[in-house]
Amino acid sequence: MAQSTAESRPEAIPHWYGDGDVLTLVDGDGVTVHDDDGNAYLDFLSQLYCVNAGHGEERIVDAITEQASTIAYVSSSKESDVRSTLAARLAEVAPGDLRDVFFSVSGSEANESAVQFAREYTGGRKVLSRYQSYHGATYGAASLTGDPETRNAMGRGAETTGAAKFFPPVVHRSPFDGDTPAAIARQAADHLEYVIQNEGPDSVAAVLMEPVGGTSGAYPAPADYWQRVRAICDRYDVLLIADEVITGFGRCGEWFGIETEGVVPDLLTFAKGVTSAYVPLAGVITSPEVAAHLHEEGIDVGQTFAGHPVACAAGVAAMDAYGDGLIENARARSAHLESRLRELERYDAVGDVRGRGLLWAVEFTDPETGDPFHHPWMDAGENPVDDVIDAAQRRGVLVGGGRP
Repeated sequence: MAQSTAESRPEAIPHWYGDGDVLTLVDGDGVTVHDDDGNAYLDFLSQLYCVNAGHGEERIVDAITEQASTIAYVSSSKESDVRSTLAARLAEVAPGDLRDVFFSVSGSEANESAVQFAREYTGGRKVLSRYQSYHGATYGAASLTGDPETRNAMGRGAETTGAAKFFPPVVHRSPFDGDTPAAIARQAADHLEYVIQNEGPDSVAAVLMEPVGGTSGAYPAPADYWQRVRAICDRYDVLLIADEVITGFGRCGEWFGIETEGVVPDLLTFAKGVTSAYVPLAGVITSPEVAAHLHEEGIDVGQTFAGHPVACAAGVAAMDAYGDGLIENARARSAHLESRLRELERYDAVGDVRGRGLLWAVEFTDPETGDPFHHPWMDAGENPVDDVIDAAQRRGVLVGGGRP
């Protein structure tokens, strides 16, 4: 294994990522990464919920190399065999009748594209998304994001219009007063319907949600919530968009997280795990009705690097790896992960353990007040959650901190 050393590290040049006080990773193999001092770490977060096939997957590396040596770039106005192959593979595993694929580059752009398609198809301009959600950091995606820290950082989060919020169907510290998850599911769905009615159904193009909240804290919805939401969207001719940027490609034990809810969205966005993050790639998979409308009316915008052949080759190889037992492995290991994490509930500082598949969160709370330590409106100062993350790293485990 070739490794650089701290002495051979290149001279630091100012850039936006990294401040000199973080790990410099130089090598990876499977679920393990190494820093420039030769220390090994369990990559328990898959970097940013994205290296789903693990580091050093030779099938992906070989596919990238072969495609780059054949033809590295084909514009979106021309046909590319590898692009068509990946689109067909995605259509095979997409839920229900979703089939047409529009490629993008990042999850933010995929979500913005899905919103554009929904507006074009329905004629509505508003898109509803949840508080405690994350849909990207571009101006448009940030306006859809329900995380207050991201929204505030992006110019108070409303640089684009037509975004409205509704309460999430969370059970722990819920905004609803139901005594059971079933009651909360009903109240949360009724609340969404109330918002649609008051925004004006004809003005609402889509409801955009993550099947399981990602960086907002791995919140799964209570049973029957998604079925209720699907029925409400059908009732008012509103499209349902599933943001699968984090939950896709085995993260929740299925190809896509929405499959664990038993509903089919009208549009599905993907990114991150589609190439196991070896090359940036994202996109939208649409229903036949939406696809037919877009094909007839045309799409006026495009992206230079959308459907990049090298990225698509990585995607095909990543899907080979996922289909070769990785998704079944994720499903098989999820119960063990849940049981071990729930053992932490015996500690007073652990307020909640929640998630699905291999996407889980442990919420740390003040034992005296019950308030979470890690939230954006807390007073400035030391955060004990950061101490937990640092302690895990010293012990060779990389985890991340979200904001409930």
